[in-house]
Amino acid sequence: MSRIDLGFKSSPQAVDWATIERLWELGGSLEVYDSAWLNDHLTDQSHDRGGASFEPMTLLAALARHVPRLRVGHLVLANTFRHPAVLAKEATVLDNVTGGRFILGLGAGWHEGEHRSLGIELPPIGERIDRFESAVRIIKALFSEEAAREPGVTLDAPPWRLEGAVNLPAPVHPGGPPLWLGGQRPRGLKIAARYADGWNFTGNLGDLDDFRERRDVLLRSCDEVGRDPAEITVSVQLPGGADATERRATVAKALEYVREGAQHLILVVPASRGPDGLQALTDDVAIPVRDALG
Repeated sequence: MSRIDLGFKSSPQAVDWATIERLWELGGSLEVYDSAWLNDHLTDQSHDRGGASFEPMTLLAALARHVPRLRVGHLVLANTFRHPAVLAKEATVLDNVTGGRFILGLGAGWHEGEHRSLGIELPPIGERIDRFESAVRIIKALFSEEAAREPGVTLDAPPWRLEGAVNLPAPVHPGGPPLWLGGQRPRGLKIAARYADGWNFTGNLGDLDDFRERRDVLLRSCDEVGRDPAEITVSVQLPGGADATERRATVAKALEYVREGAQHLILVVPASRGPDGLQALTDDVAIPVRDALG
């Protein structure tokens, strides 16, 4: 079996700056991890509306220095929050300041109350997926070599259009930051098959059968578009558990996902639990998983 990567993910909700900074400082010192992640919400997603949350793009820029050897990213950014050209520019900054360690995770967006309360449009799902695919095309165009020199790149991807667009300074990672997509339904999986460097399954929203079903759709979609599925990293994120009993169950579930094809496991700890929460996750989940995998 090839080496399985492990990451930790901390929510930027219901936490103060000092606590999440200490958590990431600890994360940067723990050799068991390969990556560090945030979610993307402007309010607390556990509420219908409102609740405290740091904005995740600027937060990651502030935290990345604490994890200098880890890949960093979001699972996943909401496409509805940011114009794709602006997002491509932001991602290029993070790619440069991390020396190519940034992964751009992107999803279509979903939290209705969050969008409504902040006055952000959340289109119906069909239009939302149309825009998601268009955004992926815009971002990849701006990560291209063509966008790194004049006359730039021109692309129609409704509702957006690039016209002689350049992206300078260019990304340091060849082809731009890896693009991981979070689509879970057939059309989203087909978009991932065509464009993505990684696909993420959210384990707390489904079970192992759901994972198998969606993975198989991804594989069939790769075949349809002539894509080698080995080019797409399959990741699974799992809640770490609130106590020792739940964390032991997470170990067993994580190993099941690996047997079914997961290549990168992301373990979630609420940032409000601080460094003690990450240490418990590490001792009770990450290290046992790493030991079991050899």
